[in-house]
Amino acid sequence: MFLNIAAAAQSSSPDSALLKNNIIRLATTTSTENSGLLQHLLPYFENESGYKVHVIAVGTGKALRMGKEGDVDVLLVHALDAEKQFIKKGYGVKRHAVMYNDFVIIGPAEDPASIGNSSSTQTVFQSIQQKESLFISRGDDSGTHKKEKKIWASADVIPKGRWYREIGQGMGKAIQIADELGAYTLTDRGTWLSYKDKTHLKLLYQGDAFLFNPYGIIAVNPERYNDININGANILINWLTSKQGQQLIGQYKKDGQVLFIPSVDGYAGK
Repeated sequence: MFLNIAAAAQSSSPDSALLKNNIIRLATTTSTENSGLLQHLLPYFENESGYKVHVIAVGTGKALRMGKEGDVDVLLVHALDAEKQFIKKGYGVKRHAVMYNDFVIIGPAEDPASIGNSSSTQTVFQSIQQKESLFISRGDDSGTHKKEKKIWASADVIPKGRWYREIGQGMGKAIQIADELGAYTLTDRGTWLSYKDKTHLKLLYQGDAFLFNPYGIIAVNPERYNDININGANILINWLTSKQGQQLIGQYKKDGQVLFIPSVDGYAGK
């Protein structure tokens, strides 16, 4: 049972009172917040554990910087290469796979760049650049922005010009601006499913393996910062990767569609 896990973690610090530090500072991506996933998960965790999770929803790049500065206890992010570097440099303890979804490309229903029947993600971006169709970039060093830059690079395109606009804001705002301007944008599927009924945009391209989007959770290294709530971080990690946490992730849906797929080995999907 989960509460036994929590008790075991607490017993590792016998000189501390029960839940002496019951606040867990979680830096996470805007997608987990905008999609409603955290609002679905955290009440279960908090009720069972006695911990309170303070969520700071920012781009993955900023979340990782907060971890490097010791401003949070744990990170839930989606930029695998950056996560590996974070751990390699000693800022994080270990990456745990939690879930995945994928990125999709959305845009105006009339599809001025004709990307709907494209053969690859790279050809989608090449078509947008060639037609100089308006594209909204988050431009915020988030996991989505990092993926977008990888796509442009793999397509041998340097995005620049009036058709390419960086806004420096989160995914929900990027979708709203793209809707207002009739533009294309790259979004994670979870946020798209949460916003699609509020916009005139359409999902125009999906399904390429290049758009795979894994999420990981990492405790900040307490050896660097002595005020890190490592007990709380580990209890949250254990819960999210437990059968119960994975089931709750898999049960979260919008319009009958699962937004995030649990990715812990051994999860049966039931």
